Amino acid sequence: MTPPAIALTIGDPNGIGPEIAVKAAAKLAGEGGPAVVLIGDEFVVRSYAEACAKDFSIRKFDGSGARAGVLQFLAVDALPRDDFRPGTPLAAGGRATVDYVAAAMRFVAEGHAAAIVACPHSETNVNAAGIPFSGYPGLLARLMKVPEDEVFLMLVGGGLRIVHVTLHERLHAALARITPDLVERAARTAEAALQRLHIKRPRIGLFGINPHAGEGGLFGDDDDRITVPAARRLRESGLDVEGPLGADLMLGKQGFDAFVAMYHDQGHIPVKLLAGRNSAALSIGTGLLFSSVGHGSAFDIAGRGVAEPEAVLRSIQLVCGASRLDDAATA
Repeated sequence: MTPPAIALTIGDPNGIGPEIAVKAAAKLAGEGGPAVVLIGDEFVVRSYAEACAKDFSIRKFDGSGARAGVLQFLAVDALPRDDFRPGTPLAAGGRATVDYVAAAMRFVAEGHAAAIVACPHSETNVNAAGIPFSGYPGLLARLMKVPEDEVFLMLVGGGLRIVHVTLHERLHAALARITPDLVERAARTAEAALQRLHIKRPRIGLFGINPHAGEGGLFGDDDDRITVPAARRLRESGLDVEGPLGADLMLGKQGFDAFVAMYHDQGHIPVKLLAGRNSAALSIGTGLLFSSVGHGSAFDIAGRGVAEPEAVLRSIQLVCGASRLDDAATA
């Protein structure tokens, strides 16, 4: 029986997504890595295969499994040909990005793939297409009919895994939305994701909301009202959770399998500082194994053949079940 593949969506077709998707698929095909099926418009995939993978033939997915020297793709009729303009941000590219993810989800549901890896999107372009979008976690939640506050992003890189209680939203709104229940759900979802990555009993560090986690009310009572009771309930239920502590202090501690950050920058800055563009992300909470690259669409270099696929390879490694990423391997 042919093992399920990895569904690799090409992201915004006018960004660097198609290029790095093809390069990553070619590298893995050449090295005997996991089977990858590219998900996108046929004419876009073929264009980049001809430019970036000349030594490979390309064929439509037919269920026959990986073959040496062959790149496979699933054709999705999403982008009008006139809107294929590498380097130009367009609403049509945003709509196509979403269509590729929906097609990949059907591909997984049909049993052809075990996981999805998504190349970079443009939140501006997706919203310009009239589709509310603040990142892949919210999109997956809507497509799978799961409440959005049950799906979280885990950013991975630089030896860190950080789950975000809130993500892409105005900071004032994010802070107003954080409750003990939401913090608790994020931590429990993090534990389940880590166990899926073969960490049997994860140790999780919880960031505070305010500096020094409020320092006993000196810098606000938010932590006393929110993160402290959440941490207590988590520990009482058997989770190995430490905190809340100020993010700066917590990040200096060793031995944690993941941290839980309260808002976007609190979690993104340390990972991006250490891993740069090589970070990867898991959308957790839907039951679907879904990873995406930790960088943007880079329209300024799209179509020039200079984009590097390391973040895609890292994301594929992540969904393939690695419990510890070797940062040196793709540095």
